Amino acid sequence: MRKPYWIASIALTLCYVGPCLAQSADSAPNKPATGMSSASADNSKMNARDRSDAASTPQTQNNNAADRKLLAKVRHAIVNDKSLSMMAHNVKIMVRSGAVTLRGPVNSEAEKAGVENVAKQVAGVSNIDNQLDIKTK
Repeated sequence: MRKPYWIASIALTLCYVGPCLAQSADSAPNKPATGMSSASADNSKMNARDRSDAASTPQTQNNNAADRKLLAKVRHAIVNDKSLSMMAHNVKIMVRSGAVTLRGPVNSEAEKAGVENVAKQVAGVSNIDNQLDIKTK
């Protein structure tokens, strides 16, 4: 006697979906997946800091030609420094009237100083506000 088609479909579906359902039921809601860091990904403090009117953000960047050119020079110098990590290459750079603000995570205190030193060497930089953060594990 042949089984109805729908029973075979349900059985086949449970073979594929069943292990996934069992795994998600066993996982704790706040438990990180295997291989992921247990550090919190919450960056609310940084977001609150950046919401302040006093904080310099890429959205408040001047759009005059001199500031854009200086920003491009600083970015080029940082990206071309191969001693810096990819994280350091991706820091936020804001320029206002020759004053450079650096923001974002870097791997170490030495890398933080390295990014600042590279930016200082660019012609036209009047001063640097180094707000780089050291990445925590």
